[in-house]
Amino acid sequence: MIYQAPIKDIQFALNELAELPAVCGLPGYGECSVELVDAILEEGAKFAEGVLAPINKQGDQGAKWRDGEVSAAPGFKDAWRQYVESGWVGLRAPEAYGGQGMPALVATAAEEMWCSANLAFSLAPLLTLGAIEAIHHHASEELKSVYLPPMSSGAWTGTMNLTEPQAGSDLAQVRSKAMPQADGSYRVSGQKIFITWGEHDMADNIVHLVLARLPDAPAGVKGISLFIVPKFLVNADGSLGARNDVRCVSLEHKLGIHGSPTAVMSFGDQDGAVGYLVGEANKGLNYMFTMMNHARLGVGIEGLAVSERAYQKAVEYARERVQSRAVGSPDPSGVAIIQHPDVRRMLLTMRAQVEAQRALALYTAAALDRAARHPVASEKARNQALANFLIPIVKGWNTEQANEITSLALQVHGGMGYIEETGVAQYYRDARITAIYEGTTGIQALDLIGRKTAGEGGITARALLEEAAGCVAKLRAAGLASLADNLDEAVKQARRSVDFILATFAGQPQRAAAGSVPFLKLMGIALGGWQMARAALIAKAKLGEADADQDFLNAKLATARFYGEHLLPQAGGLAAAIVDGADSVLEMDEAWF
Repeated sequence: MIYQAPIKDIQFALNELAELPAVCGLPGYGECSVELVDAILEEGAKFAEGVLAPINKQGDQGAKWRDGEVSAAPGFKDAWRQYVESGWVGLRAPEAYGGQGMPALVATAAEEMWCSANLAFSLAPLLTLGAIEAIHHHASEELKSVYLPPMSSGAWTGTMNLTEPQAGSDLAQVRSKAMPQADGSYRVSGQKIFITWGEHDMADNIVHLVLARLPDAPAGVKGISLFIVPKFLVNADGSLGARNDVRCVSLEHKLGIHGSPTAVMSFGDQDGAVGYLVGEANKGLNYMFTMMNHARLGVGIEGLAVSERAYQKAVEYARERVQSRAVGSPDPSGVAIIQHPDVRRMLLTMRAQVEAQRALALYTAAALDRAARHPVASEKARNQALANFLIPIVKGWNTEQANEITSLALQVHGGMGYIEETGVAQYYRDARITAIYEGTTGIQALDLIGRKTAGEGGITARALLEEAAGCVAKLRAAGLASLADNLDEAVKQARRSVDFILATFAGQPQRAAAGSVPFLKLMGIALGGWQMARAALIAKAKLGEADADQDFLNAKLATARFYGEHLLPQAGGLAAAIVDGADSVLEMDEAWF
C-alpha cells in the first residue's frame, strides 16, 4: 500500500462535525450537496492514490535548475497536466472566472488528500489558490479578467513573494522597489528568497505576487504595496508576450520537500520587471494577509496530511514486521510488532492526534465559509472571529505535532526507518518545514495571545471553551466517564491559561509571550479533545442504528478514549508552564547562554 485516502473519517468529520449540509445551504453554494461532495472525494481519492502518491518518492530527487530555468521533478509535469485536465485547480476558485466555487470546507478536505499523497506537488496548487484569493478580493476588474481565468484553470500558477535576505518574518525590512511608469504600470526591482514553485516548467506562465515599496512610501509595514509581476507579459488579446525581467537565480538545497522548487528570485536586473499595483498603494501587507490566512490553514492541513501518511506507513509496517514473542506469552514464536503494547501506544498517539486535527481543521474551514457567506451579519462576524482564532492553532499545533508523529512513524520502523529505502524518512524530512513557513510556531503563538486572545478580551477563546465544557455532562450521560473527566480538567486548565494571558498581556507582555507556544499547544490539545468528544458522542449514538458501521464507530470511541487518557492530561503541565513558568524563561542573563 502506498497511500489510501481516509475517506470514511474525512466524510465523518465533514458531515458530523463540520456540518457540511448546513455549509452547502449557505447563499452562493447552490450546487453543493453531500452527494456531490462524496463524488468529489471519491474521484479525488483515486487521483491522489493513483497519480500523486506513486511519484512522491521519485519527487524526492528534486527539481533541476539550469541557467535560470527549472525542470520539475520526474513525473510532476505530467501529473500537473492531469490535475489541470481533471479540474482540481478550480475547485475553490470563483465561478465567475472559470472555477467551481466550492466551499473552503470541501476544498480543504480535498487538499488533505493531495498533501498526503505528495506534499511537494501539493504546494503548487496551494500557492496558486492563495494568489487567486488575493487577486479576487483586492485587484481591479481589469487585472482580475486578465489573470484569474488562466490561474483558475491551472494554465498559469501563482506565487507569494514576501521574504528577502534581510527581511524574514520582519516584513518592515522589505527593500524591493516599485517605480511608477507613465502607462500606469510599475518597474519592480529587488530579490526575494524562499519562493515556493517560483520557477518551473509545468505551466505556461507564473504570476508572482510581490511586496515592494513605492518611492514615497512611509517606513515600516505601512509602506508596503502589492504587485502582480508575471513571468511572461500578457498581450491585449490574452496571449503571452515577452519574457518579463524576472529570473530564478538559484534553487535552495533543503532538508525535505525536494520535489517543490524553492527559488531565489531576482526582479529587475535589467530594465526593471513590469508589475501592476493590486488595490491601493501601501496596503499590500493587508492584502497579502488575505492570501496568508488561507495559506496558514493550508499549511495546517499539510501537517495533518503528512502525519496521516506516516501513520498509514507505520501501521502497514507494524502488521508485517515479526519480532519477539508477545509480552507475557509462554510461546517463544515471534509476533507482528503491532501486538506489542508500546507499538500500539505509538500508533494510537499518531492516530488520535490525526483524527482530532482533521476535525478541528475542517471545523475551522466551515467557519471561513460562514464568515464569507452567512446571511446574518452578526453570524458572519462571529465566524470570522472564530476562524481568526483557530487558524494559528491549526497551523501551529498540527505542524508541531507532525514532527512528533512522523518521528514516531520512523520509531515504529526501528532501524529500518532510518534507511531511506523504506520511505518513512521522507515524511520525517518533509514535515519539518511545515512548522516554519507561513509563519513559525512562535509567530502563530504571538498572534494567538495578542490579536486573537488579549486583543478581543478573550471572547472567542472563552466561547469555545464553554462549548467544550458543554460536552462534559453529555459524555457522562452516554457512559463515557473517562473522556468526560479528562476533557473537564483540560478545559479548566485552558481557562486558567486564558485568564493569565488576559491579566498579563497589557502590562507584562513578555511574561505572556514566554508561555505563548505552550498556550497554543494547550488550546490545540483542549479543542482537539472537544472535537474528539463530539465525535465520541455521535459514534455512540450511531452504534444503535441498524446499518451502523460497527468497526468504524467502535474504533472512533476507542481512539477518543485514548486521546482523553493520554493526550488531554498534557494540559495540566502546559498550563503550569504558562502560568508559573514565565519568570524562569526571562531571568537568565543573556551572557549566561
